Amino acid sequence: MLGIVGGSGLYEIPELTSKKWKRVNSEFGKPSDHLLFGRIIDQDVVFLPRHGRGHRLNPSEINYRANIDALKQVGVSEIISISAVGSLTEKFPPGTFVLVNQFIDRTFLRRKTFYENGFVVHVSMAKPVCERLNRIIKDIAEENSITLKTGGNYLVMEGPQFSTYAESELYRKWGCSLIGMTNMPEAKLAREAEICYSTIAMVTDFDCWHSEHDEVTVEKVLVQMQKNIINVRKLISLVIKGQINLKSSSCKCHEALDGAVLTDPKYWEAETLKAYNNVAGRILSKFFDSEG
Repeated sequence: MLGIVGGSGLYEIPELTSKKWKRVNSEFGKPSDHLLFGRIIDQDVVFLPRHGRGHRLNPSEINYRANIDALKQVGVSEIISISAVGSLTEKFPPGTFVLVNQFIDRTFLRRKTFYENGFVVHVSMAKPVCERLNRIIKDIAEENSITLKTGGNYLVMEGPQFSTYAESELYRKWGCSLIGMTNMPEAKLAREAEICYSTIAMVTDFDCWHSEHDEVTVEKVLVQMQKNIINVRKLISLVIKGQINLKSSSCKCHEALDGAVLTDPKYWEAETLKAYNNVAGRILSKFFDSEG
């Protein structure tokens, strides 16, 4: 199943039918909101408002672990994250959609791993997004004459305040092209849960480095956001209709935990591992079978 994570306005897709909000509990706390299940033509999809309906959670308050765990519980195998971002380069002006390639994580207040308490896991994040899923999204966009740029390096800041001018210039020198507040640790946790993950970044503004946009305001961001939402709904609808492409090939994202667990199995404790039964069920199933 395909999962879409993003703002609440995103889900007002005319073709979406059989809509039902459902509460999903998680061992990791409370997700941002109920999940919205629906169908477009004959394809199932589930949406999660990252900030909750009504935008009630700031980026640091989001329970990213509970969100990813809840999506994995209901059978989500691919996540498309829709994120509003600022641009750090002239080549991505406001209104641009960018398929992100890389992240730099500058957050520091968030829980960034599922695996703790005597269970040590190190997954690879060299390629933090799913190349297969990115390719499918890009192909669908091109087939439908939707402009979607690629190659964005997305710096994830803590927030909720916007950048200082000095920070903005520093990130530009690092080679970053986008800046936002939400995709980390979301991408890391999706990898730990063996879920394919892709980000479509919607540029709402030039960050404060730009001489003609020296101040980022909520008002300016919201105006561009409304324009972006109309276009991204069309793209998401087309991707959902093309979900058959997601099933046509396998992906290493779904095997991310192979070789990633360092803790000797003789030290695995059933009580601790129960919390991980959804996100790591594939590799833990034999352990729980042996435990009865």
